[in-house]
Amino acid sequence: MPSRTFNGALKLVITLFALVNVISAVAIESRGHPSGYDHTEKQCKKTKVAILGAGTTGITAAQALSNQSISDFLIVEYKDEIGGRVAHTTFGKKDDGTPYVVELGANWVQGLGSKGGPENPIWTMAKKYKLNNTFSDYDSILTYNQHGEKDFDPLWDEFDDAYSRLEQDAGYILTDNLQDRTVRSGLSLAEWKPRLKDDMMAAYAVEWWEWDWETSYTPDESGLVFGITGFNATFYQYSDENNYVWDQRGFNYFIKRESETYLKPNDPRLLLSTIVTNITYSDTGVTVYTDDGGCISADYAICTFSVGVLQHEVVTFEPKLPQWKKDSIEMFQMGTYTKIFLQFNTTFWDEKTQFFLYADPYTRGWYPLWQSLSVPGFLPGSNILFVTVVEEQSYTAERQTDEETKEEVMEVLRKMFPNITVPEPIEFMYPRWSNEPWAFGSYSNWPPATTLEMHQNLRANVDRLYFAGEATSASYFGFLHGAWFEGKDVGERIAGMIGGTCESEAGGCGEDLHYDELHGTTELGEYDLANGWDVSSFVTYGFDG
Repeated sequence: MPSRTFNGALKLVITLFALVNVISAVAIESRGHPSGYDHTEKQCKKTKVAILGAGTTGITAAQALSNQSISDFLIVEYKDEIGGRVAHTTFGKKDDGTPYVVELGANWVQGLGSKGGPENPIWTMAKKYKLNNTFSDYDSILTYNQHGEKDFDPLWDEFDDAYSRLEQDAGYILTDNLQDRTVRSGLSLAEWKPRLKDDMMAAYAVEWWEWDWETSYTPDESGLVFGITGFNATFYQYSDENNYVWDQRGFNYFIKRESETYLKPNDPRLLLSTIVTNITYSDTGVTVYTDDGGCISADYAICTFSVGVLQHEVVTFEPKLPQWKKDSIEMFQMGTYTKIFLQFNTTFWDEKTQFFLYADPYTRGWYPLWQSLSVPGFLPGSNILFVTVVEEQSYTAERQTDEETKEEVMEVLRKMFPNITVPEPIEFMYPRWSNEPWAFGSYSNWPPATTLEMHQNLRANVDRLYFAGEATSASYFGFLHGAWFEGKDVGERIAGMIGGTCESEAGGCGEDLHYDELHGTTELGEYDLANGWDVSSFVTYGFDG
């Protein structure tokens, strides 16, 4: 982090110590107001609320405003359609020559709802608009290594036992305010140690299935407490069901239909294909500048940019965001989840099995998880198979050409099925989420040593500029319903400030809480011989007085 200016030598020492021993970064320079603009703010479009992004969060925020009879808003969207990271494309061909529709981004309704209990709002809307979806049966799985089919059964039970202990430890740490740890150290303490197993790579494949596939990061890079609570808040509150959406209208059909509850066809309040470049903000309003030379002057703005977009600094802020905000943005992680689609002229794999898990002999997470869309209840007869990679393997694949990735993918498939002739695919395609300038990744992950207070700083507003998205949801970060809840909350929060009724359930109306300074657990006075510290901090940093 850039250094801060403190009064007093003691605070300077603490800051230097944190800088040298914890983290260092280059200060972010804001380009500020675009100097090439030749108009004044009087020429900007005027609105009460500028909503930056037309994904689930932005559309839900606008709906919340509209429900409070606040119609004076503008929705600014980079892409030429709404939906954000709930995105699909056409792929392959049916027998009649028309293409299939496959999901590139969000694909599941995760945690549906239990009888007599709460229901996931995404599931409510999936039912409302009759989205075609099918239960993902995680028992419908075959496992493989480089020699073909291989039974991993004993490892499943062993991981489940360790995970039960992991959950208990996370509960103790949270309730007793103890020091957090990584998921890796938590698993090791629960006696799950893949490196010590005879079939180490199979154990890593099981671990990938159980952890990386959900979070898009490894256990080594994930915080224990919120890694567990983030999972349990969804699957224990609603249900443990995951339903895969294969609707040929696209998963984002529900977002588009929800927008129609308050947007008319060709509504001038929806500005598609409009790229935000600069944002100026104060305690009296926000001005948004776009790459076409336009600008929007708003009383309030809602920034729904992903953590990836904020970290890549593709939009500049004037004044620069305060240090507490920049710290929180850089602290959180933006994961990448890449689905690689193949269509063949035949289904050469088991037609009744949904999942195929591969353990590479050398590399953890090397094209590990394959899913069939030819299975009954999905797109039978499509001969479509897709493989998922995450994080580092995603970055590698997304930097390669299609041909390079296809060669690697086909090598894995031929190892999995050594006794048949695996044909070349007739269609091949995958997105490159880490390179998309409006996303720079797929969804967020909670890193180790990151507190709820730090997350609140990610969530909190700066003057009239508010932030919302799946990443700002403490309970449901990374989940589609997290984006929905945050959009609803910020819309209701702002509505309460500009004349509506204060209906926000997540903290009331007005400004969000934030923390100017976050402190560690070891005070300066504890750097002594009793704790193994035998060098004066003043001597270490050149202060010998």
